[in-house]
Amino acid sequence: MKEARFYKAEKNNSVKCFLCGHNCLINENQPGICNVRVNKGGKLYSFNYGYPVMQNIDPVEKIPLFHFMPGSLTYSLGNFGCNFKCDNCQNYSISQMENINERVEKADFVMPERIIEEAIGNDCQSVAYLKSEPTVNCEYALDIMRLAHANGLKNIWVSNGFMSKDCLSAILPYLDAVNVDLKSMDTDFYQHNCSAKLKPVLENLKILKQEQVHLEISTHIIPTLSDDSDMLCELAEFIAVELDADTPWHLAKFYPDLSWKLKNLPITGEDSIYQAYEIGKDAGLKYVYVGNIPGDQKENTYCPKCDELAIRRLGYNIERFDNNGRCVYCDRSLDIIE
Repeated sequence: MKEARFYKAEKNNSVKCFLCGHNCLINENQPGICNVRVNKGGKLYSFNYGYPVMQNIDPVEKIPLFHFMPGSLTYSLGNFGCNFKCDNCQNYSISQMENINERVEKADFVMPERIIEEAIGNDCQSVAYLKSEPTVNCEYALDIMRLAHANGLKNIWVSNGFMSKDCLSAILPYLDAVNVDLKSMDTDFYQHNCSAKLKPVLENLKILKQEQVHLEISTHIIPTLSDDSDMLCELAEFIAVELDADTPWHLAKFYPDLSWKLKNLPITGEDSIYQAYEIGKDAGLKYVYVGNIPGDQKENTYCPKCDELAIRRLGYNIERFDNNGRCVYCDRSLDIIE
């Protein structure tokens, strides 16, 4: 275990955690909502520090990031625990696992230096913190992120965006790109489906954009829960106005068989995905991407000025026709970070 950051001692050996928007008050020998930070003797500890549950070499497009170092490899790193309890979670086997401490005790400890060595040794240009919410393992992530920058690697988070302002301030100097899952614009959806709140996510998205971290947004279109056209119009408008119209928006199908608690819902119809795509384009978004529909041309990148093909995608394989992030036909920027 490693003593956590972002907390203070309270009465009767309880502690107040300031890592994310929950601000958990944690009694002695109890975990927070994330289930991986525990109060021992009036001190808060991260007991999964150094115990990644998955380590992969992935194309950066799998994140998904379509406008950040296209065609490069990233070293993907996932840990136990999450500060959301999403009914639709597809990674619930690691994010919502019970008795995580027992799994950690059986796992191998991996030093941050080892992560960097493996990333460099596999020709990765970045390290990605994903699968479960990286916020709840922030201490480990920060130690790796510092080393990554010192060794010329970029850092990528895949996040729900619910971190505290203190946590966000700590990671910002080392964070190069992030894909945030903006699930809905409905506060009731966040409360009942995720056991969380929407407002902190929206506030953090604005900060990320203001701080010029490369930002892409993902949204799962869940039948009856997040497929309402009025809500999606509001979401697309938020991206276009409060963030920027050049912010890529990824639309993904919902698969009930893969979900934690929504196995009774139908799979997302392609018509719902295409409707959301049109909503994004009507809102003025320059880059809207349709996911989970193999071979669909709406996964390609087209120049927002002349509409010529710039990047063709087939699965995670890409073919580039741009000129260092600019359109070869009209020389317009394609808002790509190389």
